[in-house]
Amino acid sequence: MPAPGIAFRKGTRTVAALPLADALLRSLGAAELDHPGGTLLAHLHRVRELLADWGARPDLQLAGLCHACYGTDGFATALLPPDRRAELAAAIGPAAEAIVHAYASCERAPTYRSLTAVPPLFHDRFAGRTYGPTPEQQRDFAELTAANELDLVRQDPEFRARYGPALLGLFTRFEPLLSAPARRTVAELLG
Repeated sequence: MPAPGIAFRKGTRTVAALPLADALLRSLGAAELDHPGGTLLAHLHRVRELLADWGARPDLQLAGLCHACYGTDGFATALLPPDRRAELAAAIGPAAEAIVHAYASCERAPTYRSLTAVPPLFHDRFAGRTYGPTPEQQRDFAELTAANELDLVRQDPEFRARYGPALLGLFTRFEPLLSAPARRTVAELLG
């Protein structure tokens, strides 16, 4: 059952997905992997909780919890290879899994430069292609990126000192894509 304050409606599949996702992450070793602020599992839960605090919809919260499952351009350790997407989708649902896959597939440097361009471009490192994301995909990616990076800023003063100015620049560019609560957290932690 979700912690108090979580924006999940009782009786939805999403409530059941939290313990399923947590069990899957534990079975894949996330609780044993070191990560700033403790373990990878602790980081994943904090990212989901931050998204919940910002009022993110359940699918995005679940994606936040599982965002590192396939590894990322900035975190090479994959808990699951991308060819096992069905396992994650069974735990969190296909919509949340699609967000995780997109997040993991992102080639960060070119995507960060072009996500807010007209037209926006997303660079997929798995498929080796570039495509135009939908407005919802843009917002989901920006919000999840902010939650992930801001958790690291909170947990690791060295990370904040080293990357804080660049992150502030990135989130300033992403501002039209970020929710008002996310923008406030950016200002509080990096402004």
